[in-house]
Amino acid sequence: MSPTSTAASAVSPDREVPGSPQPRVFIPLFVLSWFGTNLALSTIGGAAIPKAFAFLDDSTKEINLSIATLIGGVVVMIVTPLFGRLSDRTRSRLGIRRPWILGGAIAGLIGAIVLGFAQSLWPIALGWAIVQIGFGATNAAVHALLADQIPARIRARVSGIASASASIGLILGTQIIAALPNDAQWLWFVVPGVIGAVLSALLFLGLDDIVRVEPRPAWSWRDVLSTYWLSPRSHPDFFWAWTCRLLVTMSVFSVATYLLFFIIDRLGIPKETASGVQALALLVFTVGGLITNILFGWISDRTGRRKPVIWISCAFSAGGLLLAMFAPDIPMFLAAIALVGAAQGAYVSVDIALMTEVLPHFRDAGKDLGIVALSYQVPQFLVPMLAIPLLAIGGDGPNYTALFAAAIVFGVLGGLAVLPIRSVR
Repeated sequence: MSPTSTAASAVSPDREVPGSPQPRVFIPLFVLSWFGTNLALSTIGGAAIPKAFAFLDDSTKEINLSIATLIGGVVVMIVTPLFGRLSDRTRSRLGIRRPWILGGAIAGLIGAIVLGFAQSLWPIALGWAIVQIGFGATNAAVHALLADQIPARIRARVSGIASASASIGLILGTQIIAALPNDAQWLWFVVPGVIGAVLSALLFLGLDDIVRVEPRPAWSWRDVLSTYWLSPRSHPDFFWAWTCRLLVTMSVFSVATYLLFFIIDRLGIPKETASGVQALALLVFTVGGLITNILFGWISDRTGRRKPVIWISCAFSAGGLLLAMFAPDIPMFLAAIALVGAAQGAYVSVDIALMTEVLPHFRDAGKDLGIVALSYQVPQFLVPMLAIPLLAIGGDGPNYTALFAAAIVFGVLGGLAVLPIRSVR
């Protein structure tokens, strides 16, 4: 399908977005692309790379994984806002987002192939960096489509379904890695890479993109630096929504990062079987989130209200974490994790919709949504730094009570952060 030329600054009055009307297959393809890129990234980073390090050299797997993850994290923090900004400025007959969707998918697949044949730390780190660059470009462009092409009246539902698909991708990807042969490392990486690339290519074919051919102002170093910054004074609503997302993400990451160790040390599950309990906890977390994701996305779109959903989410998350903190056995722990998952599902049903509604303006949606992505990526560095002193409190084994208490505080502060927002109810 050929893209339709659309004035970038003109917003279609019947759609509340700057893009032209899309074919019926657009939203399904949008969700599938979101699913595919997240499956590729979460499966490769969360399951395939750790398994590769364990098989290559079990004695150094933790250090090697930390180094590769750190390199990949730095790369994605740099490229996500930058690629979003570059897609805003793209002048192409293919459109402003489509070149980045397809080009990123191809690069991500190349990185997966590199990983498939890597046999040591640095080739794995290189391959992971290429994967992050490639699918990071695709992710930045796909996220920008929420502001470009999806009207506000259905944005929460669409973003909620897309977020739910990412959760399904995490579970499915982990199952794929478990089902593949242990002596076929290349499959661990190439299979999720192909899934992500193919589903992104389908969106490339089905998107009627915005086309900009007019000259763009020259870039300066000040413009490049502004890619990673929006003034809180000039855009207070965006700042508070971003802060909410940062704090809520820190709350979830504080628990998710150390979940396996909590199961072993606090619930007394042997390490040989703890992974099974962790997988079950992930399943109930996801199921709880899928139910509330769809429900609250529909409620939010029908009422036009986003902030009450966030408050409800943060309150239930705090209750679930408190219950998990003192859970005496596995059934109580799983019930608590299901409650936290339900709370997180409610939150993500309005999360991205809220962020798109406080964007300074549509023309720089790719850049601004790249900054939004930083609120999810920064906690991956902050949480481990804060967890080290928290877990050391008392000196008598890891202090998971302190860690969970910090997670509760982060969540509550995240809910309070949306109070000053005025442009969204």
